Amino acid sequence: MCGLVGFKSQKGFEKLSEDLPEAVSRLHSRGPDDSGLFFDRDSGVGLGHRRLAVLDLTEAGRQPMASDDGKIHIIHNGEIYNFKEVRKELEEYGHRFRSATDTEVVLKAYIQWGIDCLNHFVGMFAFALWDARERRLFFARDRLGIKPLYYYYKSGIFVLSSELKALMKFRCFERNVDDETIPLFLHYQYIPAPRSVFRNTFKLLPGHYGVFEREDLKIRPYWKLPEVKSVSRNAGLCEENVLGELDRILTRSVSERLVSDVPLGALLSGGIDSSIVVALMQKLNKSPVRTFSIGFEEQEYDEAPWADKVARYLGTDHTELYVTPNETLDVIPKLPEIYDEPFADPSAIPTFLVSRLARSSVTVALSGDGGDEQFCGYVRYWFADEMSKRFQRLPRSFRRLLAYSACKIPSKFMEGSYPVWSRFAPQRFQVANFPDKWQKFIAMMEANSLLDIYRTTICLWSLKEVHQLTGRVLPESIFEQTFQRSRGLSVLSRLMGIDQKTYLPDAMLTKVDRASMAVSLEVRVPLLDHRVMEYTLSLPEEYKYRNSGGKYILKKLLARYLPTQFFERPKMGFAVPIDKWFRNGLKELLQDYLSPERVKREGLFDHNIVEQKIREHLSGKTNHQYRIWALLMWEMWREKWLDS
Repeated sequence: MCGLVGFKSQKGFEKLSEDLPEAVSRLHSRGPDDSGLFFDRDSGVGLGHRRLAVLDLTEAGRQPMASDDGKIHIIHNGEIYNFKEVRKELEEYGHRFRSATDTEVVLKAYIQWGIDCLNHFVGMFAFALWDARERRLFFARDRLGIKPLYYYYKSGIFVLSSELKALMKFRCFERNVDDETIPLFLHYQYIPAPRSVFRNTFKLLPGHYGVFEREDLKIRPYWKLPEVKSVSRNAGLCEENVLGELDRILTRSVSERLVSDVPLGALLSGGIDSSIVVALMQKLNKSPVRTFSIGFEEQEYDEAPWADKVARYLGTDHTELYVTPNETLDVIPKLPEIYDEPFADPSAIPTFLVSRLARSSVTVALSGDGGDEQFCGYVRYWFADEMSKRFQRLPRSFRRLLAYSACKIPSKFMEGSYPVWSRFAPQRFQVANFPDKWQKFIAMMEANSLLDIYRTTICLWSLKEVHQLTGRVLPESIFEQTFQRSRGLSVLSRLMGIDQKTYLPDAMLTKVDRASMAVSLEVRVPLLDHRVMEYTLSLPEEYKYRNSGGKYILKKLLARYLPTQFFERPKMGFAVPIDKWFRNGLKELLQDYLSPERVKREGLFDHNIVEQKIREHLSGKTNHQYRIWALLMWEMWREKWLDS
């Protein structure tokens, strides 16, 4: 895994070239092993790279890497898992190789096929390539958005990088916040692509490439998620055949991700997704797989005992670390540096901690990310499906009355009564952090459409609250566009589809990439092989959601490797007790960054509303943990990147 930076501009070359080395150094943690620079003064081009050596640890793997004639240079971040097959095909065309890297395969695949080379790759990647013959800068991002790529374009100056922090080292870069992104961040907990927090700065969408030539920028798709078809379970599919094919393609995906010239392991939470990945790794390995998990003192957030059971049964070489509250809280001041764009998912904390633990022993780790979005694993899908089928049929006035009555039940009562209530509740509603789910449930009662229900399941601040807090309305984004295109599909298929295009790359994969690369750990995600995704999208919905629960076929497959009692349990999620921290260890930090004086001085948020939410949360009257966390993350980010 690596970090890349590049620019092209016919003006201001001197300043850009002076800034490039410092921009590259900003990405040191993404590539601590080596660095390199390339300049083409006549064309106004500069390329910079930080290397985390994983394949071919010799000097032959250095970047920027040049073609044999020196006319094409590439900077590459990621892994091409089928590079050996592509290399063999290229050798048949007469190409010769000087290294054992996948980067050289990408370079010569471009020479052979041009932009169409993208259709030959299986992997996670972001790269930029300067072609002096065509005088064009070509850049691309993998199909599912596993690896990041930002770009800035204004007044003929084009700059790209793996992270915003590198772009901010260029003097031409203007740190002007795009005001429309503030309500988006508060609503979704991150800023949906292709927008970024800054004006004139964008994220390249997954499955897209760009060409910058003759002062003209063109962005195009090269791959799209296949359209979901309404297929019946009885449409000639045999469950045993489906299981066999799923086992085959997942085993192939895991196998391809075990290729490494450095130590390799896996992140094991004890959940279904990470357990299936580790089970397949252990099946393919002759020696025990290195696995890593972290635990918390708070039992309701602690999955470590389940991870330990899985590790013992599979016979892995397991490392477990229980972190203290102080160790966890110590991560929070690091978050604005790690996430150089506002990001409000608190599970970034345990993700960083388990990545740091793994990095103490290995350089590469496999994870189970991507299973929920493919196999209907999120409880919110089931909630939304249930609500759309039942409550949406009731008159709106009656739903409002129900919501009004339900919201009168105090959070403390719901938290205390959950163990009793859960005995009588359907399995699909038995989840951790129940009081927060209860609030979502209340809001869904009032929703007027499926899109409104979906927003309720994922939003931090509602549309109404965003307007009250900021005076702004939520602008249209990729969410509405994606939702409209999915008309005619079932509720569950629509929700999984929108998450695959938005929440997965912009939240889940962003979280993992930044947290792992902050400690120089490469994380590979076999469930997000695009061939796996294409296969799961072809399956009838009944293979994903059945008997009031998700991941039906994945559980069936896992049962081939693990006893069912290891994973037939309520979904917990990768969470931390933010609500309690705000009342204890984080109280002083909270009252500092969100003091009425400070909020009033900045002028972005209504200080009365902020003060009210904090007061209600600290008193225990209502759980506003995620709303307050978003505000705190914004203020800490602003202090780090706008005030410095």
